[in-house]
Amino acid sequence: MTVSSLATGAPRAYVVADLGGTTLRIGRMSEGAGSARSVRRVATEGLGRYRGLPAQTLQDRVVEQLTRELATYLGSPEGAGANAVGVSFAGPMTKDGTVLAGPTLWGGTAAPLPIVDILTRRLGVPVMVANDITAAAWRYASAEPDPFCLITISSGIGHKVFRNGEVLISDSGHGGEIGHWRVDPGEDAVPCECGGRGHLGGMASGRGVLLAARRAAVADPESFGRSALAGPAGGDPAGITNEDLAMAIRADDAFATRVLRTCLVPLALAVNCIFTAIGVRRYLFIGGFAVAVGPRFVTLLGDELTKLGCFGLTDEEIRDMLSLGATDDDHCLIGMARMLARTLPATAGTGGGA
Repeated sequence: MTVSSLATGAPRAYVVADLGGTTLRIGRMSEGAGSARSVRRVATEGLGRYRGLPAQTLQDRVVEQLTRELATYLGSPEGAGANAVGVSFAGPMTKDGTVLAGPTLWGGTAAPLPIVDILTRRLGVPVMVANDITAAAWRYASAEPDPFCLITISSGIGHKVFRNGEVLISDSGHGGEIGHWRVDPGEDAVPCECGGRGHLGGMASGRGVLLAARRAAVADPESFGRSALAGPAGGDPAGITNEDLAMAIRADDAFATRVLRTCLVPLALAVNCIFTAIGVRRYLFIGGFAVAVGPRFVTLLGDELTKLGCFGLTDEEIRDMLSLGATDDDHCLIGMARMLARTLPATAGTGGGA
């Protein structure tokens, strides 16, 4: 397919995918549409399901699943006539479309992954791949007049700063990975799925908060026994789930709320650091865990951030910086389609995006 065929005629249609550590989503979007249609969701064939497998084996499984699911969708009535494919990927990547790591997908070190080349060769249509939070930022770009920082709290933690029409990240893929900022230098710090220790994502992501809740339940069985979490978990700390944890926090359960407050301290430090370093005053939070907790997530984070203080701001101004994004899970799908609409006609039809 040529670039000229993409740039003229009826509104273009895209097949867009969001490959996350927990779920792979694939849907169809027409140019200018505000939501994805015919979205299919399947569990990602990666670390979340097969934790004992080597990183390279998991990478191979994830790539095979992604390719297979995209090919199936393109061959279905929902995917018929799509002009291009866009994929958001949960991991750092270079501008030319090489994935450097997949901490929530395959964990430790695996080979650099030229995902754009692989998908273009196997699917036979123009392909664009971008980091998931880069893609998601484009969903909000037109609605946010000032620079903003988008932070996802899901299987892991990632962020991107959007300013003057672009995401601030290097061509080599550096930047936008606040989840791997080491906030605890101790040798016995909580392990991160990337293989490091003391990283923000290992402490304040959905998986991190769940691990903290289970550990707290073991350490303080009396408080756990009084918690709304005890019943659904059958009194077993290992039975606590993210869904029940979010529900208990929304209900102001003392035990669950105390766990989250502890985990939000390093996240507040991260926001404080970004603000102090570059002065961004708008922070949007998305991701399955943050959305599940809802407005209370922002309220509790605001409590911790005001305790730290942000140089030059009042407590009210600090709280006003924090907001939840849209409460659906289509951020990356919508943002990916907008990236395609903006950039594909000016390229050779394929490419990556950090």
